[in-house]
Amino acid sequence: MNHDEALANGIAEVNLSYLILAQQMLRADRTSALYRLGISEQVGDLIASLKPSQLLKVASSGSLMCRIRVQDATVWDLLADHARSDSLRGEKSAERLHARILVAGQQEEMAE
Repeated sequence: MNHDEALANGIAEVNLSYLILAQQMLRADRTSALYRLGISEQVGDLIASLKPSQLLKVASSGSLMCRIRVQDATVWDLLADHARSDSLRGEKSAERLHARILVAGQQEEMAE
């Protein structure tokens, strides 16, 4: 298998996992899922209605269906530092909360 085939297979696997997770989230708590996935109600309806054969077809499109929405280096620093060490739980919890607040603010800005 060459590099391009391996990359295409990897993208298809990520897409399929993402779409299955998105469907599960939408079925469990639609409002929360729309917010967490950063998608509109219309896109949520489309994803929720996909049949298994359609999921496979979309997943194999060659383009990633999900994207990294955090574009702020400060948020990445907070999240990465949290992942490196849990020794100072109180400080790390505050940093993680701060990162979540920043991400939520970015999501609100993107929605406008």
